Amino acid sequence: MFTNRARVLVIGAFVIMLAVALNYKVYEIAGVTCMFILLLIWGYFKEGTIVLAAKAFHNKDYDKAERLLKQVSNPDWLSKKRRGFYEFIYGGVCLQKNEYNEAEKHYEIAAQYPLRSANDHVAALVHVANIAVRHNDFAKAKAYLSLADKHEEK
Repeated sequence: MFTNRARVLVIGAFVIMLAVALNYKVYEIAGVTCMFILLLIWGYFKEGTIVLAAKAFHNKDYDKAERLLKQVSNPDWLSKKRRGFYEFIYGGVCLQKNEYNEAEKHYEIAAQYPLRSANDHVAALVHVANIAVRHNDFAKAKAYLSLADKHEEK
């Protein structure tokens, strides 16, 4: 739940703490500090800035959400749950910018990953269907709506 800049600053503070702990030969604190540094690095690759981007998206600050999403260097490295949410939010940002082809691409990818709820999954499918109707691709729209119908009981 850090921006990349905040993550680097916190890692820097932990490196200083590590140096002090090693200087005073307090290896227990040095070990715990290394563990926290590794946890922050792991979070960079697996968690990214998705939670902050989701908060900005929820507050309708789409420019901030897009900036936070662009801080993710490689979305393929995100965990499955975060990757779906990354694509879902990015599709919403593209939709707000009227970039329908990009939004369609992101929503199609989001539909392949687990999302927070069945409603989010259905929303991604319906957005793809809506964009397909805009492009007069009624067969694709019908296919995605039939996929959305499978979640009717949820």
